[in-house]
Amino acid sequence: MKQRHYKIIAAIMTCAMLADAQTGGQAVFAAPKSELEKDASENQKKLDEANAEAGSIESEKEAAEEELAAAQEQLVQLLAEVDILRDDIEKKKAEIEQAKADYEVAKTEEERQYNTMKARIKYMYENGTTGSTEYLDILLHANSLTDALNKAAYAEKLAEYDRNMLNKFIEAKEAVAERQKALEDDLSELEEEETDLEEREWELNATINEQRESVENFSARLAAAKSEAKAYKKKIDEDNAEIARIVAEEKEQARKKAEEEARKKKEAEEAAKKKAKEEQEKQAQSASQEEEYKEERRDEDNYDSDSDDDDDEEREEEEHEEHHSSSGGSGLGSEIASYAQQFIGNPYVSGGTSLTDGCDCSGFTQSVYKHFGYSLPRRSDDQGHYGQSVDGMENAQPGDIFYYVGHVGIYIGNGYIVHASTPATGIKVTPATYRSISSIRRIV
Repeated sequence: MKQRHYKIIAAIMTCAMLADAQTGGQAVFAAPKSELEKDASENQKKLDEANAEAGSIESEKEAAEEELAAAQEQLVQLLAEVDILRDDIEKKKAEIEQAKADYEVAKTEEERQYNTMKARIKYMYENGTTGSTEYLDILLHANSLTDALNKAAYAEKLAEYDRNMLNKFIEAKEAVAERQKALEDDLSELEEEETDLEEREWELNATINEQRESVENFSARLAAAKSEAKAYKKKIDEDNAEIARIVAEEKEQARKKAEEEARKKKEAEEAAKKKAKEEQEKQAQSASQEEEYKEERRDEDNYDSDSDDDDDEEREEEEHEEHHSSSGGSGLGSEIASYAQQFIGNPYVSGGTSLTDGCDCSGFTQSVYKHFGYSLPRRSDDQGHYGQSVDGMENAQPGDIFYYVGHVGIYIGNGYIVHASTPATGIKVTPATYRSISSIRRIV
């Protein structure tokens, strides 16, 4: 009897040892299915939140990368514009140096002519041929009256020649000086725009650095969110595996569930048949109504046929009015150019938009077009990409926007633009080719 008890006890201990070996020495308590489902539901919620956060971070990261790429593209374009502007500055400096050299030449020629005329007057004075004695000397030494008249005429022509030559060289010197002043004004404008572009370059570099830091921060946050989601996914998989094991044991519940699904399926099929029958009845009713509608339309068409001619005449008048109103675009461009020239001589004010009290180049074009009901962007580089592109200066029309690197003006025809130039010169007219033209845009 005792041996039998020992065998039972030994069997129990053996089973316990096997269970202990399978569970790593820990006591195993099967969790109820409801608790597993609740735990899986909570973990699924946390997983969804982690995935949503990861998706949001991914979107923010992509947006930051797009902004970074856009800023880098703007920087590349800006650097290209800076190169163009600096080339224009070097060309303008060379033109100024040439103008200075031309001025020195003109000045030397003026001095030479002045000295020549002064020497000639001195000679005539020392030889008694100045003032009233000049003609007396001519009469006394003339062989005849004809000879005296010829000598007097020669003296007058010689004096007139000296005056004309001196005036000519003075005018040449003044013209070169004016050209030099205009070139220096253009150079001042270019150097101001170079400073503005350099500031924009610095801002873009700062933006790019900030965007790079944002992308790196988003990458770290995204990695953390994905790691968290992975942990929740692992817990869910473990809970689902346990739930599946429990569900496999609940065969009776599965059988009842299958019967319930079969019943619902049958009801759904019956409902579908009923719905199909109702649909057929609706289609038949709709066909009947459509036939009645067609009959009514035929009656209305017979009634409306008498007024077709009047409608055609009204349509022709509307088409004529539309065609007439669509023409004359170039005339509006000329009006815009004429209106812009009313403000020549008004002051240049950085950041200003007033055509009378002061404006900068883009504020000038924006305010002029605003007078005609057009809304232009505020920045000059945005205006340089606004409207329609015009292929070449030979196709330009009055009213077109001429865009240079960091500067804009309005074309007035005959190769000239009107623009708000610099604080020193204000709003003025300048040859359109005084700088490298980046683009020509048509607004009207």
